[in-house]
Amino acid sequence: MIERVGGGLSALLVLIAATAGPAPAGDLVALSEDGTELLRQPVPEGTGWCVLWHHSVKGFEVSDCYENRSGRMVLVRSHLPDFAAGLDHIPGRGRQVSDGQGGYWILDIDEPVPGNGYILRPGRGNVDHRIAVGDRVVSLSEAAPREKVRIELTEEGG
Repeated sequence: MIERVGGGLSALLVLIAATAGPAPAGDLVALSEDGTELLRQPVPEGTGWCVLWHHSVKGFEVSDCYENRSGRMVLVRSHLPDFAAGLDHIPGRGRQVSDGQGGYWILDIDEPVPGNGYILRPGRGNVDHRIAVGDRVVSLSEAAPREKVRIELTEEGG
């Protein structure tokens, strides 16, 4: 009887795995105001990317990092090297921890982005808004300075 239940459970798990299908894959896409594709990069379930820029006054690099979670764009963490103008941790939105160098990380934000995307207006010059996906880095500031750029997670190939 115990073997039969165990065998039945194993068969059920195999059936569930076979019918569940692959985890949602997506494409990270950045589109300029006129619809020009500035970036299209596959981002499988559980992988992520960061939007990087230099603070306009202090010059240090700031990052907001996202992840594909079941086909949803989710803000997972931010790195802020200083408490400069416009940068702060909002209590109740993730947890703030020291980066050991005078700045801080905000971890466990886990905030889905409404509509799976947002508009960014890349700054010019040394602000240099960029998207980093793995080893690939694309400068939105070079490609579309001061234009509206939509950054979105779409269905793979969509």
